[in-house]
Amino acid sequence: MELLVIAAIVVGLLVVIGASAALLAPRRRRLPPRRADATGRPRPDDEPEPVRDAPPGSVDTIDRPSNAELTLDEQLELVEPPVDVPEPVAGRLVRLRDRLSRSQSSLGRGLLTLLARDRLDEDTWDEVEEVLLTADLGVAPTQELVARLRTRVQVLGTRSPADVRALLREELLIAVDPEMDRTLSVSRHAERPAVVLVVGVNGTGKTTTVGKLARVLVAEDKDVVLGAADTFRAAAADQLQTWGERVGVPTVRGPEGGDPASVAFEAVRHGIEAEADVVLVDTAGRLHTKSGLMDELGKVKRVVEKHGPVDEVLLVIDATTGQNGLVQARVFREVVAVTGVVLTKLDGTAKGGIVVAVQRELGVPVKLIGLGEGPDDLAPFEPEAFVDALLG
Repeated sequence: MELLVIAAIVVGLLVVIGASAALLAPRRRRLPPRRADATGRPRPDDEPEPVRDAPPGSVDTIDRPSNAELTLDEQLELVEPPVDVPEPVAGRLVRLRDRLSRSQSSLGRGLLTLLARDRLDEDTWDEVEEVLLTADLGVAPTQELVARLRTRVQVLGTRSPADVRALLREELLIAVDPEMDRTLSVSRHAERPAVVLVVGVNGTGKTTTVGKLARVLVAEDKDVVLGAADTFRAAAADQLQTWGERVGVPTVRGPEGGDPASVAFEAVRHGIEAEADVVLVDTAGRLHTKSGLMDELGKVKRVVEKHGPVDEVLLVIDATTGQNGLVQARVFREVVAVTGVVLTKLDGTAKGGIVVAVQRELGVPVKLIGLGEGPDDLAPFEPEAFVDALLG
């Protein structure tokens, strides 16, 4: 009897111990079923669920880690890039004179060498004329300059290097015409900003010039709005917007292939509402041989003028194109009233005479010149600094 009681107690203890062990044992986590992709094959476990479109009116929220949980690199990515501070405009051409003189020295050095000869015969004067024509001075300006030089050399008698250089400097300065008004009309009116249209053919660096001009104006403490009215060239608006963002300037743009006149109109309207000082409108790179596109450029100007007169129409010309740039200038003059010229890529050519030729052709001054690829390599044109750079 006692044995039965002991056996029953032992069995009871075993049952209790077994039950307790079952309750205390860790449960094995059941894995979710494998997800299948569109082909029915199992999707890897580490592949995220496809993002589903949120219903209209809803906003998806994502729990983002605090800055304290981010690495230093990740925190730096959240910081907006600093806005550039453009170089001061005053004396910019003087600072760039060494660069200009290196590329233009063949013109000045060639003339000085010829005029310093012991004997100036007809062959020498023909060479002087050839140097000036090669520099794209133009036929009429070249003939006038050579005639004046011959007369003054005969009167001067002696020709020391200093005398020759001073003489040539005076004559080149007269040809460049320092009396022309090269002021940019970028002062705000009483109730609206100044409006500047920038025109030119493809490949002259027009959009880049608009961006650099924005930097010039920002350096003068002006509030600027950019209008990306070049809607036909791929990425033109993106390029212009990037220039604007670097100096904290807004860009008004439209859809690719949209109406350029509409974009230009909205840019000026935005400038009025924002009480900006200047609105710069980048137009499409018109091929001067296509009358339809040139007509459209005229339309852009007419539509913009619904807000008020356009203050400046700047024609961008590639200095390396030489006399072909004059052909472009004539056509643009007929379509829009060009008020000033911007010569780009002047650092890569010895054809500085194009300054004289284009001014004679249009009757308007060269107001800005581009002397390099840097963001602040656009400078107001200063006749004396330019001639000094030509002479080296």
